[in-house]
Amino acid sequence: MDPTVYTENTRPEDRVKQPPPGIEGWGADLDPQNRPAVPMERTPPRLDVPWDAPEQQPITVEILHSTERPGITPVFGTSTPPSAVSGMVRRAAFHYSENDLRRWLMLLFADRINVVEGILDDIAHGHIPNIWKEMGGPAEWRYNRQGFIRKAMIVAAIAGVATYLIQQRRRRD
Repeated sequence: MDPTVYTENTRPEDRVKQPPPGIEGWGADLDPQNRPAVPMERTPPRLDVPWDAPEQQPITVEILHSTERPGITPVFGTSTPPSAVSGMVRRAAFHYSENDLRRWLMLLFADRINVVEGILDDIAHGHIPNIWKEMGGPAEWRYNRQGFIRKAMIVAAIAGVATYLIQQRRRRD
């Protein structure tokens, strides 16, 4: 693990964008008098106080961090370190850049895998999860009955079509 700490050392003046040559109209709103948010902007900015960067939090679990950052941020979450299959998918996702769609789709997929892993973990520890309640079934029935019935009909239709197709395949074989 790379224990390098990432801190922002760029002065705000250095972050002001300069118009690239050859693009007409670029930066038309850079003049503060032309900007619609001028009355709402604060000068100086709200966080214009000297502060010391927080000291590095001790690394006690595996921390996944972006490829676009030179190191780990000083403070990070440790409540759910990557583990099992979902952790493998997360590790693979963090090899891609933050602007790559594959990264975000893999992270979403890892979240879904983690849900299944959680259910299997509950069952392995002798706790049968009440999926109906945990997924908000009673609230859906009480506050969105029409939507619930529509979803139930869609699920029933899909299950019916799947059953029909399976039976047709068995008859041919």
